[in-house]
Amino acid sequence: MFERIKSASQRLDGIAHKTPVFTSSTLNQKFNAEILFKCENFQRVGAFKFRGAYNSISQLSDEQKASGVLAYSSGNHAQAVACVGKLLGVATTIVMPSDAPEIKLAATKGYGADVIQYDPDTQVREEVAAELLEGKSLTLIPPFDHEDVIAGQGTVAYEFINEVSRLDALLAPCGGGGLLSGTAVASKNLNPKTKVYGIEPELADDATLSFKTGKIHSKPNPPTIADGTRTARVGDKTFPLICEYVDDMRTVSEEAIEQAVRFFFYRMKMVVEPSGALGLAALLTGAIKPEGRIGVIISGGNIDGPTMTQILSSGHFSEFG
Repeated sequence: MFERIKSASQRLDGIAHKTPVFTSSTLNQKFNAEILFKCENFQRVGAFKFRGAYNSISQLSDEQKASGVLAYSSGNHAQAVACVGKLLGVATTIVMPSDAPEIKLAATKGYGADVIQYDPDTQVREEVAAELLEGKSLTLIPPFDHEDVIAGQGTVAYEFINEVSRLDALLAPCGGGGLLSGTAVASKNLNPKTKVYGIEPELADDATLSFKTGKIHSKPNPPTIADGTRTARVGDKTFPLICEYVDDMRTVSEEAIEQAVRFFFYRMKMVVEPSGALGLAALLTGAIKPEGRIGVIISGGNIDGPTMTQILSSGHFSEFG
């Protein structure tokens, strides 16, 4: 997989943004450590998902591209596939839940995708997609359980570590495990001593349970504000990589996630979606005790106005001192 990640990095060169790495003197002083944020909220479509979507769709045959692609997603993968489809002239059909954030739904449609919505309380997105695939020649691009998608997501850590050199630990959000598995493979191949942690919401801790028990657990439609982690379970391809390369999994509360979003907004002047704030939430709550140089991947910044308003109104910038 590491060779696939290196190839994906070359494929994405000049296409994906080389996202910035930011620090916070407030956090560095608070933890007596160096905290480095890899800001994929500044990636194309506002999330790391662009990397995996481009890496997978760009490698399709001309016949597959002409027939179009199908994807299912709560939002960021949907936008990414739609954006890449527009870039490469590939028709896209996207299955999205009816409760997907409005900003993500609007962006996906704006890129020209044909959006099919479903009720997450009564329908399963994989089954909806399977019905759409019947009798058609569409190519399915899943949000995480696909080797080319995993390799594309792994370029986040590959790029991050090559820029900042040594990291004592690296924190990555986990939904279906595409970003985390790719991050762990890249990190351990570049520096085996770097500790890799996956961070999940307490309300969506299927990957953590799976990691701890060695058996995949499922939690359909978990009620977390971090919509990017509402996957029912980790993937059959991502889970073995997580078990092999990830050092540990940690979970954070909804309150901690919101506090992290507020910190990014008030103190670092960044818009970060709840899923993207998981790493910082783990630091703020002590779920991860930082020592040395700590890398944190901010996975995305696609948060709608009402959700951000609710988060900002539930706390105050003074909570950070």
